[in-house]
Amino acid sequence: MGESATYSRAIKRHSRIDLFIRLVREKPLGTVGAVIVLILLQAGIFADLLAPYGFNEIYVADRLAPPSGTNILGADNLGRDLLSRIIFGARISMFVSLGASFLSIVISTLIGIISGYLGGKTDLVIQRFVDAWMCFPPLFIILTVMAIVGPGLLQVIVVLGVLYGIGGSRIVRGAVISIKENIYVDAAVSTGCSTGRLLIRHILPNVMAPTIILFTTRMGAAIIAEASISFLGFGIPPPTPSWGGMLSESGRKYMLQAPWMAIWPGLALSIVVYGINMFGDAVRDLLDPRLRGGIGRYSGAKRKRPKRLSG
Repeated sequence: MGESATYSRAIKRHSRIDLFIRLVREKPLGTVGAVIVLILLQAGIFADLLAPYGFNEIYVADRLAPPSGTNILGADNLGRDLLSRIIFGARISMFVSLGASFLSIVISTLIGIISGYLGGKTDLVIQRFVDAWMCFPPLFIILTVMAIVGPGLLQVIVVLGVLYGIGGSRIVRGAVISIKENIYVDAAVSTGCSTGRLLIRHILPNVMAPTIILFTTRMGAAIIAEASISFLGFGIPPPTPSWGGMLSESGRKYMLQAPWMAIWPGLALSIVVYGINMFGDAVRDLLDPRLRGGIGRYSGAKRKRPKRLSG
């Protein structure tokens, strides 16, 4: 048992190393996206150490100050350092992206596995509910719920997690429907395996690839959604810095007088979402079994050209 467990851990470690090597060699934009995601995580975790000032420290003398040695990215209309507020805004984006994505994956997996495996009337009822949910515009649902529960970080995470979780269950359901037709599932049922054990031990591990891909794609969508509702005044309440809120509260009003107040938050938002999307696309391509060994896979050996047929 000990040798088999050690061998299994070695195989998993080798697969992770191979995935990293393929990411660097085959997907340069995905590698850049992974670096951007890593920078976002580091900025969010160590914001207190990286930011030169507190996010709400006000220096009246620096009001609307342009970029300089004191304020590298300039100051806002109250004299607060923009670089510090952008770094602390990265923490908010990190919390929202990870929290909402994780909650959405849990909901999508739970609904998708139950609906896809049980089928029949259970699947019919669940999917009609999902259809009705997806008929409503996402922004309408978000603004309605946020107007009822009030603004706040936890509220944003829960609302976005539930919103993306119900819609994303379709992807997990499709994967479960294709997996449950395999022979090993029939073999497990024939040996008397209970439904719960079958779902946890045989179905769930085989839908991890689409759920990982779904997680990475939901991160960028959650950041954009949080910035949108914060821009409209329903998201993170001030003075807590949010990139969408920084664009709304004073960025629009002083955009012509101090353009750096709108440029830097918008640029940070664009770069982070672009990096997350590139990383998510790369992970999707690398985990897709249809692309393994095909044209999309890097190979150090030169490909031989087919010989032309004479005549």
